[in-house]
Amino acid sequence: MALTSSMISPISVFVLLLSVALVFASATTGESMYGYDPNHIPEDKSAEPEAQEKLLSTTLGIQGIIYCRSGSKLTPLEGAVARIICLANDENGYERAPFSILSDASDDKGYFFATLSPDEVQQNWRLKECRAFLEVSPSDTCNVPTDMNQGISGALLTVYRPLTDKNIKLFSVGPFCFTSDSNSVSNGY
Repeated sequence: MALTSSMISPISVFVLLLSVALVFASATTGESMYGYDPNHIPEDKSAEPEAQEKLLSTTLGIQGIIYCRSGSKLTPLEGAVARIICLANDENGYERAPFSILSDASDDKGYFFATLSPDEVQQNWRLKECRAFLEVSPSDTCNVPTDMNQGISGALLTVYRPLTDKNIKLFSVGPFCFTSDSNSVSNGY
C-alpha cells in the first residue's frame, strides 16, 4: 500500500502536536535545569559575608622609615609624612579615580605607619594597587625628596606579612630619604 498525501497529513500533524506537547511539558516541570520555574527565587549573593570579605577583609598597614640624608650620613627624620595612593576598580570592573591617605608623622626614629581599613574604601571597590610616596618633611634644611627606594616615583606595595591576631596585612617600604641638595631630585622616571 502506498502512502498518499491524505495519509501523511494526519501523521505529520500528530507528530508535530506530540513534539510541541513534550517541549511544553519539559519546560514547565521545574525539574529540568533548562526550563522556567515560576517558583524559583534567585539567591542574593551580595548579602553573603564572604562576598564582602573578598573586597578588603583586613586592614592594610604600611610602615617604613624616613631619613634626612646629608652627604653619606642618614639621620632619622622626626615629623615626616608619607602618602599612600591606591587605584581601585568598582563593582562593574571600571577603574575609579585614585584615592590617598597620609601616614602619621614619623617618630624620633623616622618610623612612620599608615593604615587603610575596609571602612575607608568605597563599598564594593577592589584595590588594584597601592604605592607609597614621600609627602612632606618638617625640616627647613632637609626638605627635598629623593627617589631612593621609589620615594618620589612610588614604592609599590607588593609583599606583606600577615598579622593574623590583629587582622592586618603589614607592608614595608623604603627607607625613604629627604635631602637638602636640590640637585638630587629625580622626576621618578
